[in-house]
Amino acid sequence: MELTGKKFVLLVETQFNDHEFWYPYFRLKEAGAQVVVVSAKAGQSYEGKYGTPAKSEKAPADINVAEFAGIIVPGGYAPDHMRRDQNTVSLVRAFDQQGKIVAAICHAGWVLVSAGILKGRTVTSFFAIKDDLVNAGAKWQDHEVVIDKNMITSRAPDDLPAFMRAIIAACKS
Repeated sequence: MELTGKKFVLLVETQFNDHEFWYPYFRLKEAGAQVVVVSAKAGQSYEGKYGTPAKSEKAPADINVAEFAGIIVPGGYAPDHMRRDQNTVSLVRAFDQQGKIVAAICHAGWVLVSAGILKGRTVTSFFAIKDDLVNAGAKWQDHEVVIDKNMITSRAPDDLPAFMRAIIAACKS
């Protein structure tokens, strides 16, 4: 199991993209990693865009970034809610500051904007939020996955296989 001993935070909030949450969740577990589901309120249940529920295990204050390999931010409408919680935004910023993997797909780039970690970085996202990322100082590219140091970004659910390959490869290097 290629990620045995590695831990990841997977953020969740209301209206998350079910595919962009559950695909990374199960792919990381399949590779042997521990996945900790985190939201503004520990123990809260959230419903995805397509109705699949997910329950948070911990809140941002419960996370010691040093114990984790990375954080994954799924898309959907959830990032618009995630970015409203300063503890969640600070957690994402802390992962970046410590050089840990910060992975965001689709609309999750909004959380990176709010964390103030995009200036001078090369990223991708769902095309509709390109202007937001560019205005935050990022260089935007239309590729299935873009890697800039510890930051891994993808555009949409169709990019999930490439997104997860990049995350797993980053853990092994």
